[in-house]
Amino acid sequence: MSIVNDAIPAVGPDPAEQAVTALLTALGVDLAEESLADTPRRVAAAYRELLEPHEFTATTFPNEDGCDELVLVRSIPFQSLCCHHLLPFFGVAHVGYVPGKRVLGLSKLARVVQASARGLQIQERITTRIADWLTEELDPLGAGAVVEAQHTCMSVRGVKAVGAWTTTSAVRGVLREDPHRREEFMRRTESGGGVGWR
Repeated sequence: MSIVNDAIPAVGPDPAEQAVTALLTALGVDLAEESLADTPRRVAAAYRELLEPHEFTATTFPNEDGCDELVLVRSIPFQSLCCHHLLPFFGVAHVGYVPGKRVLGLSKLARVVQASARGLQIQERITTRIADWLTEELDPLGAGAVVEAQHTCMSVRGVKAVGAWTTTSAVRGVLREDPHRREEFMRRTESGGGVGWR
């Protein structure tokens, strides 16, 4: 008589590792080499980490002091995966907003960058997501993001444009409609920038 414990799932091959093995084998890589024996597991783990959603809860506070000037955090680092080639791109985001009735815990500006960068992405979408999230969560007078990144799909393949940086921006509310506020936001993001990365 056999006893089956349904609470213990059957352990089998990892489909992601199998897929990596199949891909590398199809490309002529000899996985029998000792240094490559664990590569499929490592690759699958790396992609899982980069694709895992980044969940967080926004922490906001009443704008008791009536702040209506720009709040800006510059040079927030991020990493993401190009949805066209599955190659990484990375850089910095400069994120700011003009408070309305509520202000945001500063660390959450970094959190929204990390959350927006997860998954298979393009830089334009990350930038828009950041600005839209701030607008929806805070209902600020204005919000914006400037993202600077290097794309390895440009630097290690194809055109091989090593050292090229791509800049995207998205602005909402007074940071879009008021020329003086917009100019201030753009000028202040330029003074931090990806310069330290270059």
